[in-house]
Amino acid sequence: MTSITPITPGIALVTGASSGIGRSAAIALHKVGWTVILVARRKDALEDAVQLMNEGGGERARALPADLSVEEEVLAVFETIKKDYGRLDLLFNNAGMGSRKIPIEELPLAEFRKVMELNVTASFICAQEAVRLMKAQSPKGGRIINNGSISAYTPRVFSAPYTMSKHAILGLTKCLALDGRADNIACSQLDIGNANSGIHGTTEMLQPNGNKQAEEQFHVDYAGQAVLYMASLPLGTLMATTMPFVGRG
Repeated sequence: MTSITPITPGIALVTGASSGIGRSAAIALHKVGWTVILVARRKDALEDAVQLMNEGGGERARALPADLSVEEEVLAVFETIKKDYGRLDLLFNNAGMGSRKIPIEELPLAEFRKVMELNVTASFICAQEAVRLMKAQSPKGGRIINNGSISAYTPRVFSAPYTMSKHAILGLTKCLALDGRADNIACSQLDIGNANSGIHGTTEMLQPNGNKQAEEQFHVDYAGQAVLYMASLPLGTLMATTMPFVGRG
């Protein structure tokens, strides 16, 4: 039987890394030897995470505060990575947000656009810049993990902007997985259901009958471990684009 050598930890970029799934993924990657660049808007929360990660020495975690809904700030992040590290081996495209749970006819267009700018446009630009780096570096290649959602397949009540954005991420994942093959760039998607990431702000979720009901959640660290597992897989062996982890609900 042919032995499969896991990926050697390299340079990883985690977006939305100040809390929730992003923070847990960054910590998990760092513990096994990855150099991790953490990106989010909240500078204080990022620096707290980096301080925790670097307590054991090594200084392999770094905070780069940025608003990913602003194209220039995204480009600045990747320019810093290119200049200071010379390569990128892993992008965890995680930053995202939801909208208010109100009927679609009451939702201001500005709220819809805000969700799409972060969840879709920013994810696209991050993937685009990651691919550019991964193609140009030597040896070329790398992995992109997109944080999808069960909402990429099944919507929640009053969640049109978020659900639309996650369907778009599924399309992006499939395109990147196909287009990246020739350059040793793998792309896969993590579809989390009911992790206590804080994005919904409560364990009570609106149900189709109009009532709110508490739903059980699993610890966000399990999601971080899932990212770590996916990141460790050889680039040429994983053909599936999605990897659902569904909480009880």
